Amino acid sequence: MTTHTDVLIVGAGPTGLALGIDLARRGVDALVVEKADALFPGSRGKGIQPRTLEVFDDLGVIDAILAQGGAYPVGAVWKDGRKVGEHRMFEPSETDPDTPYGTPWMVPQWRTQEILSARLAELGATVAFGREVTGLAQDRDGVTVEFASGGPVRARYVVAADGGRSVVRRTLGIGMTGETVDPNPMLVADVRITGLDRDNVHVFPPHGDTGFLAVFPLAGTEDFQVVAQFPEGTAVDLTLDGIRETVAARTHLAPEAVTELRWASDFRPRAALADRFRAGRVFLAGDAAHVHSPAGGQGLNTSVQDAYNLGWKLGAVLREGAPESLLDTYEEERLPNAADMLGVSTGVHRGEVRRGRATQQLGLGYRNGSLSVDTRTGLPEDALRAGDRAPDRTLDGVRLFDAFRGPHWTLLALDTKPPAAVPAPVPVVAGPAVETYGTGLFLIRPDGYVGWAGSTQDGLARYADRLGLG
Repeated sequence: MTTHTDVLIVGAGPTGLALGIDLARRGVDALVVEKADALFPGSRGKGIQPRTLEVFDDLGVIDAILAQGGAYPVGAVWKDGRKVGEHRMFEPSETDPDTPYGTPWMVPQWRTQEILSARLAELGATVAFGREVTGLAQDRDGVTVEFASGGPVRARYVVAADGGRSVVRRTLGIGMTGETVDPNPMLVADVRITGLDRDNVHVFPPHGDTGFLAVFPLAGTEDFQVVAQFPEGTAVDLTLDGIRETVAARTHLAPEAVTELRWASDFRPRAALADRFRAGRVFLAGDAAHVHSPAGGQGLNTSVQDAYNLGWKLGAVLREGAPESLLDTYEEERLPNAADMLGVSTGVHRGEVRRGRATQQLGLGYRNGSLSVDTRTGLPEDALRAGDRAPDRTLDGVRLFDAFRGPHWTLLALDTKPPAAVPAPVPVVAGPAVETYGTGLFLIRPDGYVGWAGSTQDGLARYADRLGLG
């Protein structure tokens, strides 16, 4: 028997779960399927960047993310069993009125996925586990996806969020262009360790022919994440005994200090970008579209941004009467953005880029995209423009992020008379000029970017009609 749905999401990682949440709150019938029998068990993508925290605020999970994670501790550098210095992973940054979440937040990936999965369930959707894709065929009306077990699924659209080895991407024949960032293999493992405090990230620099080793206390848990680099050609031992040997060889700890192994994996850092993010009715998102070195903490975060960009567009086409051509802007906006972030993550890995403003993703936007229309002239160089992230502020007692929260567009009228007629689903927030925004009309997209901006309403109605608003 064939199951029918509007959107089939392949992969229940952060990308697929975030997209499922966004579609569910828009009333879109979406099915998330996952090859494995359970959610991913490891801590790998543990760094949540400030822009992703803003997305999680909108998706309704920020309280759980903040409660079950923590800030990154200062690094303690060790030598010969003594702490000999400090290492700060990030350039100093502070929360300000524009940016409510000013610093990265550490949450083990498995916990992030648990939080997202719980939110998905709150919205009435679930994940179908044990569903391995074996093939797909699409026509002008939809896509039929076959599985190793269970009946096929017929969907109007499919989103491949099934990781760097994406079966869907390979089935479509979409290539990936990439490079090896570092030929030296890496170990990442979740363990229990005695003899190290939880107030620091513990950094053990390379010595002799061994690579570096770092031990992160995983916020909100009793676990530590061990990250270690090995010489090129090394076969990394992922057993408890192998990890004990590595830790003992590079630190002052005895092998038995590693008391438990909970999860382990090895990888070789690489960067790769899919040649396309769309083939007909199938879209690529997350690691299926771009693979990052973990050094910059950009992989999970760029992936969530993919979901956030695509979710409102699918919802608009499927539920709000927007033209199907709106979906073309997903690749137009996200492919160059992902390419830029690949450069950042590779630069961090190679020591060419410092973790800080460049890695927080707050400055990313879509100024050059076809959805970004600004009718103002003579703007100063630092002016907020169409395509930029819409900052937070408080306007006559109303927090803008509270006004933006939800699946809708929002019109800001700042020291400017609002139009007499506004598209029915678009609430208006009016008030005096606000620093960062200045004066004018700003139509804020559902994903928190300025879509249209003008000093007057001229051109606003035309822009709204183009997107099927009202």
